[in-house]
Amino acid sequence: MLGYTIKRLLQMVLVLFVVSIIVFLMMSFTGDPVFMVIPIDSTQAEIEQARRLLGLDQSLFSQYWIFLSNLLQGDFGRSYVFRQPAMDLILERLPATIEMVLVAMAFATVIAIPLGVYAGANPNRTASRGIMAGSLFGISLPGFWVGMMLIYFFSVRHPLLPSSGRGETIEILGLRLSIFTADGWSHILLPAVTLALATLAIILRITRAGMMEVMRQDYIRFARAKGASRTHILFAHGLKNALIPVVTIFGLQLGDLIAFATITETIFAWPGTGKLLIDSIYRGDRPVIVVYLMLTAFIFVVINFLVDIVYTVIDPRITVK
Repeated sequence: MLGYTIKRLLQMVLVLFVVSIIVFLMMSFTGDPVFMVIPIDSTQAEIEQARRLLGLDQSLFSQYWIFLSNLLQGDFGRSYVFRQPAMDLILERLPATIEMVLVAMAFATVIAIPLGVYAGANPNRTASRGIMAGSLFGISLPGFWVGMMLIYFFSVRHPLLPSSGRGETIEILGLRLSIFTADGWSHILLPAVTLALATLAIILRITRAGMMEVMRQDYIRFARAKGASRTHILFAHGLKNALIPVVTIFGLQLGDLIAFATITETIFAWPGTGKLLIDSIYRGDRPVIVVYLMLTAFIFVVINFLVDIVYTVIDPRITVK
């Protein structure tokens, strides 16, 4: 395990290094950031001076070396708009995004896995066909449309839930969280359901496919022959052996929602990193965009590493090398 961990850590470093090159090149061709930090009526001499101070008068290779050196020292630059460290801005907004994503993933998992187990164990029943038909709607409906419909029905036509904002928050271990307040829950429900819908449908279909395969195995027949209850067969024998692809999809969806909850956060004015990214792209705030992209890459590689470890817990036959 130690050797595998070291190997994966080296792979993570390599991936992040490649991502840093891609991010730097992307940012190098998205306009001149000088005009974000100087007054609009600046003279040409002032423009050139600002370019020298930002290191933009040097070669592309020299600029990347400065960029990489700053990253290794934890210096991600200062926001051109907010005039404060870009990393601080992201970390300030990150708890809001993570708590919304975790609630969405909890909704999706709690609903999708039992339905997927049922549909996989009883594929020819009318209820199973109805479940699969419903999952198609979850995959097909665009998230922005779902969000707007939820706002219309539950905030406009029937004012039961707020349509925007995060609600009341409390500080726990230095983090501002809303899921521990009633007002916070009323604000998080609609965006979380919007995020959960597509993920729910995907996990449901993967669980069903895995269960249909598992239910044909000899050990399931043997468990039936021993007189094990149907519930025990489905969840102790069937689901456990069908979880490997489900865990993979769960990890990918978790990273995907954290990284790309931008549309949902914009629709519901949720003060998370996704909305900050959209605002930063609109304003050309390059340091914030860089931090967001690097943090997203880091989250993905960490989640993939953890998923590999979970594999060995679920199925002891899997070994890591």
